[in-house]
Amino acid sequence: MLTLLGGVFLGWSLGANNASNIFGTAVASKMVKFRTAAVLCSVFVIIGAFVSGQAGIETLKELTSFTISQAVISSVSAAITVTIMTFLSLPVSTSQAVVGAIMGIGILNNQLNMAGLGKVVICWVGTPFGAALIAFILYKILGSYFNRLKISIFAEDFILRVGLVISGCYGAYVLGANNVANVTAVFVGAGMINVSTAALIGGGSMALGIISFSRPVMETVGKKLVKLDPFSALVVSLSLAITINIYTIIGVPVSSSQAVIGGVLGIGIVKGANTVSLKTLEKILIGWSLTPVVACFFAVIITFVSNLKYMPPH
Repeated sequence: MLTLLGGVFLGWSLGANNASNIFGTAVASKMVKFRTAAVLCSVFVIIGAFVSGQAGIETLKELTSFTISQAVISSVSAAITVTIMTFLSLPVSTSQAVVGAIMGIGILNNQLNMAGLGKVVICWVGTPFGAALIAFILYKILGSYFNRLKISIFAEDFILRVGLVISGCYGAYVLGANNVANVTAVFVGAGMINVSTAALIGGGSMALGIISFSRPVMETVGKKLVKLDPFSALVVSLSLAITINIYTIIGVPVSSSQAVIGGVLGIGIVKGANTVSLKTLEKILIGWSLTPVVACFFAVIITFVSNLKYMPPH
């Protein structure tokens, strides 16, 4: 079981960095308390991972073959990368970190499923653009409907709070279903555990990360990129959940960070580009581009160091 600690570490860092995006906009807009968001997100991440996480696990475990030690190295490499980005308060893609580490192992094995990798990369590119489009459409449709409601400000506040909680729970469910593969697929590929066990371990470790260390990235996503009112936060939450759900059905793990940033940018387009912090966006894009490269580097270096043997002096 000790060999699974790398996966638990990765799950923790994923929960701390990515799962916070599910309720980040709601917490930042003061509509949902952080403690409430963290508990709900944790519960539904575990449920989603166990009920619907199998497809993504199957996709990632087929990218290359793994020994047990290589499975541990790839998960630790990805976890180190995501943890570094988390301490920098950057909402990076755990999917990119995991695939970057798998690529490092695949390069060393001289065995990499390029067709499967291409499918994953295409979905990466489509995630933020798809979320932005969905957010733009949802804002127009829901905004038109919401503006026609003749209700008091208190009723409006109640509706938005309930909507944010429901959409957040939906988003947490699909996050667990989609991203659990990032945490434990390599261990399934190495033959260490079955899919159901992988889903439970992955979901539980993600929940631990949400509870213990998800505030910093919430600050970046919810406040620094664009200023969100409660209605906009609801639209972003829904667009993220719908986007992740689509890729869960396809069977490709994608980044909740990229989805939420896409949703936030979709709102920024509706309200005007001047509402978006270009400086923060630039930092996020740098983090996204560096993540797979850094994870690949760590995987290669850790593999090299672990294969060094001590030679006593003659």
